[in-house]
Amino acid sequence: MNWSIVGAIFRKELKTYFGSPMAYIVLAVFLIITGWFFSLNLFKENMAHMRSLFDILPFLLVVFAPAVSMRLIAEERKSGTMELLVTMPVRDFEIVLGKWLAAFILYAVGLAATIVYVISIFSLGKPEFGPIFAGYIGLLLLGGTYMAIGVLGSSLSENQIIAFIVSFMISAIFAILVFSAMIMPPPLAELIQYLSTTYHFQSIARGVIDTRNVVYYLSLIFFSLLLASHAMGQRKFL
Repeated sequence: MNWSIVGAIFRKELKTYFGSPMAYIVLAVFLIITGWFFSLNLFKENMAHMRSLFDILPFLLVVFAPAVSMRLIAEERKSGTMELLVTMPVRDFEIVLGKWLAAFILYAVGLAATIVYVISIFSLGKPEFGPIFAGYIGLLLLGGTYMAIGVLGSSLSENQIIAFIVSFMISAIFAILVFSAMIMPPPLAELIQYLSTTYHFQSIARGVIDTRNVVYYLSLIFFSLLLASHAMGQRKFL
């Protein structure tokens, strides 16, 4: 693994994001939606906590992550620059990792901006710090996972719309598996729930950062990026 190459690709993609209005539009929409749900919780329920935000973000990310990551590989394939890139002494996984890091940092910037909500609730009450801290760790892991799935979707097609749809569908399946207990018998439901990204986030958001949850997210990120790197090497795509 050549980290200097990963860093170069990361900086290039980050410059592409913030060198155009796209990053600012995406971040603005992200903050407007999260701010609305936070305000709803704070003023309507008159309660100082982050629960409403932590409830909505896992499902908002199912749309947000594919929207951010759909262009990462698909755009280069369509423009022909990917063929030039892969002829250079660069590994496919290094390309994928650099692009994923750029998308993840963009998301992390948006998430960091929501710290103002935390400051607000601490100025109005005395919420427990542990669940809030754990919730943000969970959101970073969850967002990183969906970004990796987004990179995978982008590697499967040169069409950004198709890349978005594929990423959205995969992410949505992982998200809604948590509801399997409603329609399946207990033993099978527990197994399927464990595969759900939402299930592991809910576990972390309770205030306990379990190693099993962290390993689950890191494994899903790694395998998604690994599959994306393999897909890049294929000439046929959607």
